[in-house]
Amino acid sequence: MELLTGAEILIRCLKEEGVEYLFGYPGGAVLHIYDAIYVQDDVKHVLVRHEQAAAHAADGYSRASGKPGAVLVTSGPGVTNAVTGIATAYMDSVPMVIISGQVPTPLIGNDAFQEVDAVGITRPCVKHNFLVKDVTKLAETIKKAFYIATTGRPGPVLVDLPKDVTIAKAEFHYPKKVKLRSYNPTVKGHAGQIRKAVDLILSAKRPMVYTGGGVILSDGSTELVELTQLLGYPITNTLMGLGAYPATDKQFVGMLGMHGTYESNMAMHHCDVLIAVGARFDDRVTGKIERFCPEARIVHVDIDPSSISKNVRVDIPIVGSVPNVLRAMINVIRDEKLRPDTDALARWWRQIDEWRAIKSLSYRSSDTIIKPQFVIEKLYQVTEGKAIITSDVGQHQMWAAQHYHFDRPRQWINSGGLGTMGFGLPAAMGAKLAFPDQDVACVTGDGSIQMMLQELSTMKQYHAPVKIVNLNNNYLGMVRQWQEFFYQKRYCMTYFESLPDFVKLAEAYGHVGMRIEKPGDVEGALREAFALKDRTVFLDFLTDQSENVFPMIPSGGSQNEMLLAERDEMISTHDEGMVLL
Repeated sequence: MELLTGAEILIRCLKEEGVEYLFGYPGGAVLHIYDAIYVQDDVKHVLVRHEQAAAHAADGYSRASGKPGAVLVTSGPGVTNAVTGIATAYMDSVPMVIISGQVPTPLIGNDAFQEVDAVGITRPCVKHNFLVKDVTKLAETIKKAFYIATTGRPGPVLVDLPKDVTIAKAEFHYPKKVKLRSYNPTVKGHAGQIRKAVDLILSAKRPMVYTGGGVILSDGSTELVELTQLLGYPITNTLMGLGAYPATDKQFVGMLGMHGTYESNMAMHHCDVLIAVGARFDDRVTGKIERFCPEARIVHVDIDPSSISKNVRVDIPIVGSVPNVLRAMINVIRDEKLRPDTDALARWWRQIDEWRAIKSLSYRSSDTIIKPQFVIEKLYQVTEGKAIITSDVGQHQMWAAQHYHFDRPRQWINSGGLGTMGFGLPAAMGAKLAFPDQDVACVTGDGSIQMMLQELSTMKQYHAPVKIVNLNNNYLGMVRQWQEFFYQKRYCMTYFESLPDFVKLAEAYGHVGMRIEKPGDVEGALREAFALKDRTVFLDFLTDQSENVFPMIPSGGSQNEMLLAERDEMISTHDEGMVLL
C-alpha cells in the first residue's frame, strides 16, 4: 500500500468526506498541508483575510447547505483568531471541523514560537477536540471528527495537528464507519413518551407550538409543517428557528422572545399546552423564568438530553431526532383518527387574532428619512422573499428577523446564541459559494460590517457576489437603544462623525458602492443592485438614528409584559436586569 504524508492523508480524508471548500489561512505549522493542497483540485481552498472569517464562512456554508464546514488555521494566533467563529458555531450547533496546526510534537509545552494550547483553549466551545500525535491515527481521527460534528446535536470539532505529524508517512486507510463507545446519540424517540405527548397535545384548549433551530439542523421542517397543519395549532419560531415553518402561513404567529410579536408572546404566556421542538428555552425567549408559561404543561422534543429541563422544567421529555419523533406523532394521530378540541381551538384563535390586530410590528413611516424597517420590507419585495439572508447582531438583525418573511429553512443565517458582530459578511460569502445561483444578501450595520470588512477582498478573489444592505445610523444601534432606555441617554463610546465612506471602500475593493439617503430611492437602488448578478454591491442606507426595535420585553420582564412603540414607556423591571446580555 502507498505511503502518504500526514498532510496528504488529511487532504485525502477531506476528499472522502465530500468537502467542497476548505476555508483557511496559511502559516508555518500548516505549510506541509498547503503543499498537499497545491497538488490537487478536489478540495478547493478559500483564502480568507482573517481566521475568524474562515470559521464564519464555513459556518455560513454549513447553515445554507446542511453540510459540515471545514476550516484550516495555523498554530498560535491562527487558532486563537478562529475561536470567536468556533464559539459562534458551538452556540448555534453548527457542524464544523477545524484543523489547527500545532508546533512539532517534541516542542509542545515548551512555549515554542506560535504555540498555544489549542485543545485547552477551545475545550469550552467545541463539541469535542483531538490532538493527533501519531500519523497512523490521523485518518481515523478525521473520520471521528466528522462523525461527532454531524450526528446528535451537531457542533464544531477541532483537530490539533503538530507539524511533524503532517510530514510523517503512513499507509492511508479511511474507515467507512466509526463507533465510539462513549458517544451514541438517541435518534428514535420513546414510543410510550410519544403516545403520552400526543394525548396531552390533543387535550389542549389553548395549545402552542414553539420551535427552534433544532428543527432546521435536523431537516425536520417537512414533518413540522405536516404536524402543525394537521393539528391546526398556532406556531411560533425562535430567532434561530425562522424558516422552519412558512412565515406567510396563517398559523404562524411570528417570532417570539424579547423582540418577538405581541401575539406570539401573549399566546405563549396564556397557553395551557406547549409543544417545544428543537428549542432550548434560552433567556431571550423565556424572559423571567419564574413567570414563563405559568399555566402550561410542556412537551419537549430534542436530540440533546442535556437541553431538556435545563432552564425550564418540562412534563413530557422526548429525546430523539425531530423528524423521527414528529413522524411518529403524525402516524399516531392519523392511524387512530384523533382530533383536537375544535371548539376550544376556535375560541383560542379568536383570542390570538385580537392580539394580532394590535399590529405590534408597525412603525411610523416617513417620506423624508429612511426607516430601517422600510428597507427590509423593500428587500423582501425585491427578492420576492426568496433570498438567503445573513446578519450579525443588533438592531439590524432584529429588523431583518421581523420584516423579512422566511418561508423555507436555511434561508436565514445569523449568529443567534453568541451574538457575534462581523458574522454576516463572511457567512454570506460561505452561503454564496454553497449556492452560487441564489441571491444572497447580508443585512448589516455600520458597526458590524467593520469587524470583517476585509473579506470584501476574499469575495472579489473567489467571485462570491453578494448584496450588502448596510443600515447605517451612525451608532452601535442596540447599545444606543439600551443607553437611551436604561442609562438616561448617556451615550458612552459612540463613533459619531468617524465612519468611513463605505461607497469608496467598496469601490476600493473592486465592488459597486451605492449611498441611499431618501426613502423614494430605496426600492430602485435595491432593484439595480440585484440586477447586477455577477457583482458584489454595497448599499449604504442612511437610516433614522432615533429608531428603536419594538416590541420589546424589558429586562427582567415576562412574556406578557411586552412594550409597544409609541404606547409604553421603556423601563426595566429591576436593576439586576439592566445589562446588555
